Amino acid sequence: MFRFESPEFLLILAAIPLLATIFVLARIGARRRLARFGNPTTLRPLMSEASPRRVRNKFILLAIAIGLVVAALARPQFGSKLRESTSQAAEIILAVDVSNSMLAEDFSPNRLEQAKYAITRLLGQMTKDRIGLVVFAGKAYVQLPLTADYTTARNFVKNLSPTMVSHQGTAIGAAIDLAATSFSSGTEESRALIIISDGENHEDDVVTAARRASETGIRIYTIGMGTPEGAPLRIGGQMLHDEEGNLVVSKLDEKTLEEIAITTGGAYIRASNQSVGLNEIVTEIDQMEKKRATALSFSDFNDQFPHLLWGALALLLIEFGIIPRKNRILTRFNIFR
Repeated sequence: MFRFESPEFLLILAAIPLLATIFVLARIGARRRLARFGNPTTLRPLMSEASPRRVRNKFILLAIAIGLVVAALARPQFGSKLRESTSQAAEIILAVDVSNSMLAEDFSPNRLEQAKYAITRLLGQMTKDRIGLVVFAGKAYVQLPLTADYTTARNFVKNLSPTMVSHQGTAIGAAIDLAATSFSSGTEESRALIIISDGENHEDDVVTAARRASETGIRIYTIGMGTPEGAPLRIGGQMLHDEEGNLVVSKLDEKTLEEIAITTGGAYIRASNQSVGLNEIVTEIDQMEKKRATALSFSDFNDQFPHLLWGALALLLIEFGIIPRKNRILTRFNIFR
């Protein structure tokens, strides 16, 4: 396997096109200055020793040598041994409710922002488990397939918003069914689904969906966002009213979320402004029997930069030996005359 130990040095290569541009502009400027003295065609016999080709070749050799030195600084390496490593890993899918009811402000600044903050903190602490992301409102969508790239996952979480799902509502059952098809095969002992929602399901039979998920080895944990008293909904800076002119109040439906968790042997946690409860759930997931993930990786990497440095030195010596003017002695041996 090939790699660069210090790839940040490769950014210096961006200077080579800049040097080439400067060289071309300098040659154009030299031609213009020469044109002030007369017609270049007339002046060329008077400068028989001038060799633009040699000047160009010297620059090309110098640019290649610089590129080789920069590549050497990046420390190219080849892995000489293949090593097998195993690790314990679980697969966790977060199903996040992005319906308008998650904008209720019984949490500060609102339920959805509080959930996003908690997920981001959790991702910053994870090291080995694979994470996936499903969003749902009236319909459910896979936002991020299972991955161990926590940086990418944080970027997806940062962009969660009710505007990403056109059909409003709360279809928790659809989210469970979609998540159940997103796990890897052979991971029945290490599958966990965490649903973050206010529980106001309006679309489907969540208990039946939970039973189907449980039959495939999925344990569902639910987190209730909001309070039983609820809070009015503010959308686009305006308070939401029903058809009779009353304020629309979104309340936490704990009964639905508890039934989902009980059906699959999971657990339900009511979130608060101080703690959403994700860390507690992940700690419990860590106690699950996890799949042994086997990975092959290369070790004992050998540095290759000395070869590049020797090549750069050879090019610099050649460049140094080329004079920018024609050699009178060598021109006498023109065998093609």
